[in-house]
Amino acid sequence: MIFSKSKDIESLTDEQLMQLIAQGNERAFEVLYSRYSRLIYSYFLRMLKKDKELASDFTQEIFTKVYRNAQNFDSNKSFKTWIYSIANNQCKNEYAKMKVRSEAILDIPISTTEDRIAQVDKKTFHSALQKALSELDEPKRTVFEMRYLLELSNSEIAESLGISEGTVKSRLFYAIKELNLQLANYKELLTVLLILILS
Repeated sequence: MIFSKSKDIESLTDEQLMQLIAQGNERAFEVLYSRYSRLIYSYFLRMLKKDKELASDFTQEIFTKVYRNAQNFDSNKSFKTWIYSIANNQCKNEYAKMKVRSEAILDIPISTTEDRIAQVDKKTFHSALQKALSELDEPKRTVFEMRYLLELSNSEIAESLGISEGTVKSRLFYAIKELNLQLANYKELLTVLLILILS
């Protein structure tokens, strides 16, 4: 696979970039890094109690792993699910090491639902939502985060976590059920949020 122009490399799929990285192509690595670094950093930031330094360290660590393990990557599989699988394992190891749970902070896409929720105190809802998420157990919260924040499909989440789609759906169902109980006072806004998540 030969690509002489930077533009050619930028048009490649993630999986094709990994093939080039395995051959030592640094430009391919730069393109892949630019595609995912902010998303991965954001994921770590939310899953690791907003610890910016730890999120930054973990982001660098994961891309080091990507570069070093490029030759072992199966290009027939999704890079996206592969990298989030690594990220999830890093978080799980950190939970075990520190014996703490992460808190999630969601940025509700208010602009798309402004007319329906104008009467709701958004700041209060954000606070209540954060608290409700922190009370979910780690498996449910992780699935919810990956579905909403990362916009992964159920099948992508299943592959990343090494569980069945049925388990993903079950955890998501119970996470939503618990959030409904915790946020009963914000039923309308929560309904809009869940529609956006599950659409």
